[in-house]
Amino acid sequence: MGFGTGFAIYFIIWWVVLFTVLPFWARSQADEGEVTLGTPRSAPANFRFAPIFWSTTLASALVFGLYLFVTMGLGYSLDDLIAVMPDFKPMSD
Repeated sequence: MGFGTGFAIYFIIWWVVLFTVLPFWARSQADEGEVTLGTPRSAPANFRFAPIFWSTTLASALVFGLYLFVTMGLGYSLDDLIAVMPDFKPMSD
């Protein structure tokens, strides 16, 4: 795997993990009890991106490392993953 391919895969993993991690630190203004005038009650209160960024980066590195281990270490590919899935055939009468 080349650097560009590895970076692209890590980038996709990072964005997926970001949207998975994001709700863990999300507290709305309604949860905090202090709604700023002109904003919706569901707007984030005291949003800090640094902890979200670093936890996303760490989790993505772990997922990417697992991906590298499975593909390069064990020799599996997406074709092998598809072969593991059951074959759904329509039942005939």
